[in-house]
Amino acid sequence: QVQLVESGGGLVQAGGSLRLSCAASGRTFSRYAVGWFRQAPGKEREFVAAIRWSGGSTYYARSVKGRFTISRDNAKNTVYLQMNSLKPEDTAVYYCAADTELVVGTDEYDYWGQGTQVTVSS
Repeated sequence: QVQLVESGGGLVQAGGSLRLSCAASGRTFSRYAVGWFRQAPGKEREFVAAIRWSGGSTYYARSVKGRFTISRDNAKNTVYLQMNSLKPEDTAVYYCAADTELVVGTDEYDYWGQGTQVTVSS
């Protein structure tokens, strides 16, 4: 069982940066792949980024590649999403999710956090 708590969201101007954190409970978190997703009002939830349990491989949606960076610190049971050059279209609730299998592009993860709001003003 894994419990996830996101933090770090907020209001930022276009071009600014935020770093989201996903803190996990559970002593086996280091063996889980983690993904970040987002959902804007009136839109479906979409994949943003994912990272293997080892941190050795990362994956990104085309819309964020080159601007966002996913990383993890297994000693701290935390996964991060560094978001740079933010755009108004990045505005959404951001969720982290975990699964024993790496999943890229879909939301087939077993465990989910409650989400954190990111708002980018123009």
